[in-house]
Amino acid sequence: MPKLKSKSGARKRFRVTGTGKVVMNFAKKRHMLRRKTQKMKRKARGTQIMAACDAKIVKRNFLPYA
Repeated sequence: MPKLKSKSGARKRFRVTGTGKVVMNFAKKRHMLRRKTQKMKRKARGTQIMAACDAKIVKRNFLPYA
């Protein structure tokens, strides 16, 4: 069997920690920021751990060797 390829879009957006959790950036930080509250913009800094149900899909389908 040939090696499975990772989805290149997922490779750029997600990374896997040493314990196997998927880390991702926050959404909704690109444009129309004047409409969003300061609290939302402050909480959306940095990265967050993906929910376990979504992480299972990403690891199985998009990042097969992560």
